[in-house]
Amino acid sequence: MKKILQGMISTMNSVKPPRMTALRELHEVETGGPFSILIGTILSARTKDESTTKVCKVLFSKYKNAKSLANAQVKDIEKIIKPIGFYHVKSKRIIEVAKIIDTQYNGTVPDDLETLVKLPGVGRKTANCVLVYAFEKPAIPVDIHVHRISNRLGLVNTKNPEDTEQELMKKIPKKFWIDINDTFVMYGQNICKPISPMCDVCNIKKNCKYYKSTKS
Repeated sequence: MKKILQGMISTMNSVKPPRMTALRELHEVETGGPFSILIGTILSARTKDESTTKVCKVLFSKYKNAKSLANAQVKDIEKIIKPIGFYHVKSKRIIEVAKIIDTQYNGTVPDDLETLVKLPGVGRKTANCVLVYAFEKPAIPVDIHVHRISNRLGLVNTKNPEDTEQELMKKIPKKFWIDINDTFVMYGQNICKPISPMCDVCNIKKNCKYYKSTKS
């Protein structure tokens, strides 16, 4: 796995150094801590990273913690997050989550998977993102990029992200888990795209099941 991660990074740096993912950027620059990561991850679903980043900057400049967001009006949140997908649903959802964090957890985001997935609209991927980006705990958030690339490389042979997560957890040493999502997502956005992946520039193609099957 170390060679795969290093190969992805060297490939991206040789082609064009990628911009940080939205969640990595939240981790690096936001002062809202785990709460901003949780809300940012919910907002990022089916939304481009650029849009998520812009919306989050505006949102967290006004609503800095769970209590302030819990007391927000839906129409005010809708105005802020309108540029992203499903903003009507997401506005209500993040206020609902903020209320639970404020009232049930004293404003502190839980740092375990079992509790996080009990929050409305928070599945395993979102919960794992919070563990990785907010708490730097080992987990493997599997989105479309992680699922696609893992199958292309031949690391797994799975039909859905849930199965991919379970298989990766079995096969990959825990010390690498925290880096998988960030690196795989950047690679999926920039090199190993869904359509017309840039196999010619890929430094790990010799170990890629997809490349061997399509280019041989």
